[in-house]
Amino acid sequence: MAERIEQRLEDRVPELEQLERVGLFTRKEIRAVLRKASALEYKIQRRALRKEDFINYIQYEVNLLELIKKRRARIGYSFKKDEIEHSILHRVHSLFNRATGKWKDDVQLWLSHVAFCKQWNAKHQLSKVFSTMLAIHSNKPALWIMAAKWEMETRLSSESARHLFLRALRFHPECPKLYQEYFRMELMHAEKQRKEKKEFEQAKMDLGEFNYSEEILNGEMARIVYRDASQKIKGVEFHLAVLSIAKLFDFTQDLQKEILESLQTRYADDPLTWDYMARRELELGSLQPTEHTTKQKKVSEMAQREERCCAVFDEAVRAVPTEDMWKCYITFCLERYNRKTNSEELKQKRLERTLSVFSKAYESSLLPEALYKQWLQLLLDSSLSEKAVEVAEAATRHFSQSVETWQMRLRVLIQLKRDDVTQCFEEAIKHVKSKGTLPLWTLWVEWSEGTNSKEDTEALYQRSLHATTPAESVTMKEMYLDWTYRNGGYKKVKRLFTSLCENRPFSLDFFRKMIQIEKEQESCKMLYLREYYERALREFGSTNTDLWLSYIKEELSHPQGKPENCGNIHWRAMKMLQGDLVEDFVSKYTLLQTGHL
Repeated sequence: MAERIEQRLEDRVPELEQLERVGLFTRKEIRAVLRKASALEYKIQRRALRKEDFINYIQYEVNLLELIKKRRARIGYSFKKDEIEHSILHRVHSLFNRATGKWKDDVQLWLSHVAFCKQWNAKHQLSKVFSTMLAIHSNKPALWIMAAKWEMETRLSSESARHLFLRALRFHPECPKLYQEYFRMELMHAEKQRKEKKEFEQAKMDLGEFNYSEEILNGEMARIVYRDASQKIKGVEFHLAVLSIAKLFDFTQDLQKEILESLQTRYADDPLTWDYMARRELELGSLQPTEHTTKQKKVSEMAQREERCCAVFDEAVRAVPTEDMWKCYITFCLERYNRKTNSEELKQKRLERTLSVFSKAYESSLLPEALYKQWLQLLLDSSLSEKAVEVAEAATRHFSQSVETWQMRLRVLIQLKRDDVTQCFEEAIKHVKSKGTLPLWTLWVEWSEGTNSKEDTEALYQRSLHATTPAESVTMKEMYLDWTYRNGGYKKVKRLFTSLCENRPFSLDFFRKMIQIEKEQESCKMLYLREYYERALREFGSTNTDLWLSYIKEELSHPQGKPENCGNIHWRAMKMLQGDLVEDFVSKYTLLQTGHL
């Protein structure tokens, strides 16, 4: 092994001599490079190879290349690249080849090699990397697309890109993304040939025997790709994606028409088809375009476009009366309403239209639960509070088991300061199952704290502890403790803490809160702190190292603390903690003893 390493280091000597001779590195730096290279070589020649060692070696060589590049720019020297950089590049490629040969499944390693080849313009090497990578990772469409794009965009070889896409489709015959990118590539190829032909014609050059096929120039290859894909891939999303790609090219009107007709024929009942057809009206422009358009005309034209969109949507909800269709319609209306405009008339028209569509969807009993919230917000922003209350009530009738819907209604009532908030809370608790009611109880007690008397709020807290599930009551205990301290003082919260400790479960924050309350007192007693810590350790002593360390710190720092207790606490922690927590505790305890924690 030593001989092999010595040989590799000797192979570096010519490039290092050149670096010193041309003044890019000093002799001292050359020695440092040799020492570092020697250490890195030994690591990658061991029997038990580690991926990190190869990565570190590659990173070091890349950093060396970057440093050489910067120093060349600084002194203005650009010669001897074959003797210096090319030697290092060859070594990096060898390291990558060894690493990817050993850890073939690591895609990130392959991609790092690809990125390195692109950065240093190693086109020939990159072709080899792609070829080897795709032979191993043929099951990853994204890698095929990456390779084909490089062939098309960097090497300008549409033939190679086409060959890669066809190979990829043999492995993934139903991959939408592959077909989309293949479709795009064929259109790019057609556009490239159209530009070439135009330039030749402008230059009046004789093309000889070379002829441009009219079919290819018009995107016939892309049409074949689309037709083949549409037989294998079902779903409106693919057709819409292909259509959006075709629209990027100005010679694809016939192709776009074919895709659109196929879309309308095969997916006439899909909401996304109607959504696209309706939104398309926005792009068609005004019916009577003029050269000089005033602001008022622009507003009028936009209003007409939106009306045409809504006419299509109206037809859609009659043809496909589903929640998804209404959702598309409402989403469109909300998008238009949220667009900025200086025209108050247009903004008002958009608002009226949006509210009207919400009402129609509700009357059809096809308004999705998630959209009620947006409807309510729109009504509140428009100062239609009575209508908002009606809508909120209707939402809870339709979705009486939904906690989110009840929360929404309650927030509306609270925001409007209505008198029937308590009645609504009672109704919500009655309808919703006990499991999952925590958000309702937290909202209720928060509202009560700012509205009702202390006695009513305390009674509500007591009621919530019994009404919620044991797991949810943990949060209520924390809130109850905090509220009692703020409103009843230290003595009352201490009595409450003792009372709450009689019923499990607890959270760690529950005990931490009580410890913090005790420490805030002028006459903070260590006796009480020990009690709280001991109670907390009974519940969480086997799973929390920080709790033990906090206890030890308290004994060491508190005026009434007993440092001699720390040994006993440490012994108990070692007995109670489980698994790797023991090691974690020992390391933190050592840091505490040395004053670093």
